[in-house]
Amino acid sequence: KKGLSFDEKRTRMLELFHETEDFWQLKDIEKMAPKQKGITPQSVKEVLDSLVSDSLVICEKIGTSNYFWSFPSEAQALVNHSDLSEQKQTLEQSLEEAKAGKEDSNDRTQVNEAVKELEATVKALTSQMERYKDRDPAYLDSQRKDVDVAIAAANRWTDNIFTVRKYVQKSFNIDGASFDQQFGIKDDFDYI
Repeated sequence: KKGLSFDEKRTRMLELFHETEDFWQLKDIEKMAPKQKGITPQSVKEVLDSLVSDSLVICEKIGTSNYFWSFPSEAQALVNHSDLSEQKQTLEQSLEEAKAGKEDSNDRTQVNEAVKELEATVKALTSQMERYKDRDPAYLDSQRKDVDVAIAAANRWTDNIFTVRKYVQKSFNIDGASFDQQFGIKDDFDYI
């Protein structure tokens, strides 16, 4: 039967900590690791030391005893911390690159002032255009078309009223003045 490689021993030892999620002394680990994970008793301390040196297992001295532990959440937090550190470094480098060439100088200050002046001019001209909007030929033409449509609609309704009046006069033998009075139609009612 072939023995376990060092990496396999490390993986199994770490699994032991993650499965138990408890705190252990070295003597307890030396008893459990061979039984549960098949790690030889002679190599337990060496494997444990390697995991501690890689920060995968935490070792803390409490009183006169050393306690060892590792939780799955800590391993994930370590990976996340590493990823975030790399991301931070990349972002800081990008920020430095973006800042390059944008240091304050006389030319840059003058250009910024010119841009602000031009923006103020554009704003003033836009405001002035809004005041004269009602004199715009396109706007006036649009208003004329709207008036023509409104007149045509009013004349169409006037024609409809005259048609109804004529029908009522013929069918019910009512004179036009009575019809106008009943429906509130004024004497000057006519086409526009």
